[in-house]
Amino acid sequence: MNYRVNEKGYYGDFGGAYIPEMLYPNIEDLRTCYLDIINSPIFQIEYQDLLKNYVGRPSPLYHAERLSKRYGATIYLKREDLNHTGAHKINNTIGQIILAERLGKKRIIAETGAGQHGVATATVCALKGLECVIYMGEVDIKRQAPNVARMKMMGATVIPATSGSKTLKDATNEAMRDWINNPVDTHYIIGSVVGPHPYPEMVSLFQSVISEETKTQLFSQTGSSQPDYVLACVGGGSNAMGMFYHFLDDENVQLIAAEAAGLGVNSGHSAATSILGREGVLHGSRTILMQTDDGQVIEPYSISAGLDYPGIGPQHAHLHKVKRVKYVAITDDEAMQACMLCSKLEGIIPAIETGHALAALENIAFKKTDVAVICLSGRGDKDLDTFMNYFKL
Repeated sequence: MNYRVNEKGYYGDFGGAYIPEMLYPNIEDLRTCYLDIINSPIFQIEYQDLLKNYVGRPSPLYHAERLSKRYGATIYLKREDLNHTGAHKINNTIGQIILAERLGKKRIIAETGAGQHGVATATVCALKGLECVIYMGEVDIKRQAPNVARMKMMGATVIPATSGSKTLKDATNEAMRDWINNPVDTHYIIGSVVGPHPYPEMVSLFQSVISEETKTQLFSQTGSSQPDYVLACVGGGSNAMGMFYHFLDDENVQLIAAEAAGLGVNSGHSAATSILGREGVLHGSRTILMQTDDGQVIEPYSISAGLDYPGIGPQHAHLHKVKRVKYVAITDDEAMQACMLCSKLEGIIPAIETGHALAALENIAFKKTDVAVICLSGRGDKDLDTFMNYFKL
């Protein structure tokens, strides 16, 4: 089974580039040159140097002894929360900012939900001295205020998206509109494995450093680079794609992706795309998305600002359809309790997004010999207000 993108930009039935004519030159320019640029020695020297000396990679693979004891297996946490800016998002923005420079772009735009991609984009724009505009849903601006402040401190302009649910989907819509109006000087740093080809593949390549390191670190600690389970949370799905990337062809590794069930899959307040969604086109690619019978996008909901997206990346849609990855739905309550458990057992406060992946451990019948790796995609500092309100701290 082939899990990779083909020459036309599709993963099986999903992918492609469904874009306005005005964006065609930008997308075509990217498509024809991104691999040559990324694979060039001059790019790789700068990229690897920044990952090591600016981001702080490799991120640790931590043996979580108390979580392991609770679940009766050997559990490791891939500590993306320890990256500069506090999440996996920086892996992608470092790569894309170097690419944008090579393409001669002077202005950067991005969308953000939880704010981590916005912070990571503002960070690399400050590093390179480029203009930065971040689109963020009005609701997310309120619930992720510390991240908004961080973006502004680094010189970014934060523009609220006031349509629809005023969250990630709407921020993405606004960023797309900006790019259509400014196609010549602007590069759009998409934060997840979504959008028109080549973005899903490009972002997954930049995030694949997560699984690449994990295999090496796991071998060093256990004598085997092959875990039994690999888990990650999924909104659009970039941390999951990075965590799964180098395990996709190893059918003995069970891959589990945790989506946001919100208040319940059938509550009308959910973001469990793989269960509720149908095939359609969203933000430039054919994928699985939550939609009405007449094709209107259904507003997603999650207590986590990074998972309330009505679709999943096209590669995830393919992996779901061919059953290579198991997609599970985790409720707000389950995710929040998992965050508290990780905090109390390991002294690590995870992002609420990551809490969904941690909660998925409850549904696995582990054997004592099993080894599981979870992508701890971000730290929970940004979610303290939500934690305090939920747990009445």
